Amino acid sequence: MSNPTDVIVVGAGVTGAACAYYAARSGLSVTVLDRGPVAGGTTGSGEGNLLVSDKEPGPELELALLSTQLWRELAQHLPAGVEYEAKGGLVVASDATGMAALRKLADSQAGAGVTAEEIPADRLHDLEPHLAPALGGGFHYPQDAQVQPALAAAHLLRASGARVRTGEEVTAVLTGAHGKVRGVRTECGELHAPYVVNAAGTWGGEVARLAGAHLPVLPRRGFVLVTEPLPRLVRHKVYAADYVSDVASDSAALQTSAVVEGTPAGPLLIGASRERVGFDRTLSVDALGRLAARAAALFPVLAGVRVMRTYAGFRPYLPDHLPAIGPDPRVPGLLHACGHEGAGVGLAPATGLLVARLLTGDQPPLDTGPFHPGRFAPAA
Repeated sequence: MSNPTDVIVVGAGVTGAACAYYAARSGLSVTVLDRGPVAGGTTGSGEGNLLVSDKEPGPELELALLSTQLWRELAQHLPAGVEYEAKGGLVVASDATGMAALRKLADSQAGAGVTAEEIPADRLHDLEPHLAPALGGGFHYPQDAQVQPALAAAHLLRASGARVRTGEEVTAVLTGAHGKVRGVRTECGELHAPYVVNAAGTWGGEVARLAGAHLPVLPRRGFVLVTEPLPRLVRHKVYAADYVSDVASDSAALQTSAVVEGTPAGPLLIGASRERVGFDRTLSVDALGRLAARAAALFPVLAGVRVMRTYAGFRPYLPDHLPAIGPDPRVPGLLHACGHEGAGVGLAPATGLLVARLLTGDQPPLDTGPFHPGRFAPAA
C-alpha cells in the first residue's frame, strides 16, 4: 500500500487536522490516519472552547493568543458550518474574595495581551439577564470564542487537501538507520514517510510507545450535559471562578464547576467535570447531578429545563499541564502534537502552525522550548 507522502499525521481530531492543514499549506504532502472516524476521540466530545480567560501568563497563554488570531483568520476561509462565534466569555465570582482573585488574574494577563473588563455586580445582568442575583461581579473577556469542534476538524481536513484514511489503526512506527522514522504499519500494510506526527490526543502515549518513545499522557474524564433547544438564554460563555483553579489542579478526584454556554442550534452545553479514572466511560450520576445543580445555581431559569443527553470525553493530561509539541529527542522524524488537556480545540491552529514550521525548518512564531517532548524523563 505504499504511496509515498512527506508527513503521516496520526489522529484525525482537530489538532491532527490543524497539523495537516498548515503542513499542506507549507507545500508538504500529508496523509492522516485514524483508527476511528474524524473527530471520533476527544475532539468530538468537547464544547469547542477557544479561551484565553482561563490561562495564566506563560507559554500556554502565548499559544492561546496565537491560536485566537489564527481561528479568526480560519473563520474567514472555512465554511460557516464550523459555527465560529466570537461571543466572548464572562467569568463570575460569588463574593468579594472571588472578585479579588479574578482581578489579580486579569491584571497579570493584561501584560500578555489579554483584554478583560471588570463588571461590577450591578452590571452583570446587562451582559447576562438570567444570571442569579447577589453575585459578587465578574470579568468580561471579549477574545474568548467558540467553534463546533467536530465540524471544525472535518472542514480543516477538507481544506488541507490531505489524504484521510479513517478506520485504520497504526500498529507500528517503522524506523530505519540510526532509529530514524521511515513510516508506519497499519492493518492494511505499510505507509512510508520521513516524518510522523503523533496527534493522537489522549492516546498519544500509546503512539509514542509504538515508536519507542516516552510521553506520559493520562486521560482526564469529563462530562457535558446538552439541554433541549432554547431561545438564546445565555449570550456568552459563562463560568464560575473556581473553573480556573480546577483546570490547573493536579487532583485525580472528581471536580465540578459551572460552565454554561449556548449554541447556534439552540441547546445549551453545561460542564465542566474533571476526574482521573483511566478510560472508564461509565456514566457518573454524581458528576451529572453536580453539573446540573451548579448550572441551575448560576442560572436559576435552567431549573425547569430538560437535559436531552450527556456525553463523556477524555482530556489528554500531561503532568505539567502543557502540551507536547515538537520533535522527539530519541526518535528522529517523530514529532508530537498532543497533551493539550481540555484546551486542544482552542490551541489546535497554533499547534499545527508550530509543527509545520518545525517540519520545514522555518522559524516558529513563538518559543517552542516549554513544549518540548524531551522534558519528560522515561519511566524507570
